[in-house]
Amino acid sequence: MVHSRGRDDHCGKRRRRVLGTRIAWRVTGDGEFFCPRCGGDRCYQELTGRRRFAVLGMPVLPRGAADPVVACAACRGHFPPSAVTVPTTMRLAGMLRDAVHAVALAVLAAGGTEERVTRRTAVEVIREAGYPDCTEERLLTLLAVVSAEGPRGADTELGQALEPLAPLLAVPGRESLLLRGARIALADGPYLAAESTVLAGIGRRLDLAPADTARLLTAARTPS
Repeated sequence: MVHSRGRDDHCGKRRRRVLGTRIAWRVTGDGEFFCPRCGGDRCYQELTGRRRFAVLGMPVLPRGAADPVVACAACRGHFPPSAVTVPTTMRLAGMLRDAVHAVALAVLAAGGTEERVTRRTAVEVIREAGYPDCTEERLLTLLAVVSAEGPRGADTELGQALEPLAPLLAVPGRESLLLRGARIALADGPYLAAESTVLAGIGRRLDLAPADTARLLTAARTPS
């Protein structure tokens, strides 16, 4: 019995070596993505393929199209095409910088720039986020451009910066963005009504519950 089963296993493996399916891949594109197996930014190739029935390793009969894949150039892993939609670490860092910039502009537009401490705080927040060349003059110039677009100018900037980013961040990251806005608003005193409205909108765009937004804004104005 044991000997027979071993012989059957050997025959099955031999048949699999003789008969099988092979895929002929063709490169249709390339780029850089965040490889889920490597855990970092890597180059990739987009591949499409055709399956063929093979005998002794030689393709003989077509078996239809294979699902397209993304192949990592480093680990050679194959992933679904949706893998390239995940931002690279460099792209994510850029999105974070842009988000902080948009938050600062929105809060300044709501609370005004008359107080120098507010302007300086906004510049500090933006520099800390990765824009070391930010100055009060540049910030005010950009704010004037955004304000010229009308009341919804800063709100449009917020939507474009925060909505694609929110699903990619854990809760602490989203809360940190809101608190940076609160820091600017509180630089010259308690929240103005317009600042509170803008900060609540930032919380919504970051997918924070209203109760959590209120808790964070209250904690930000409480001396530690």
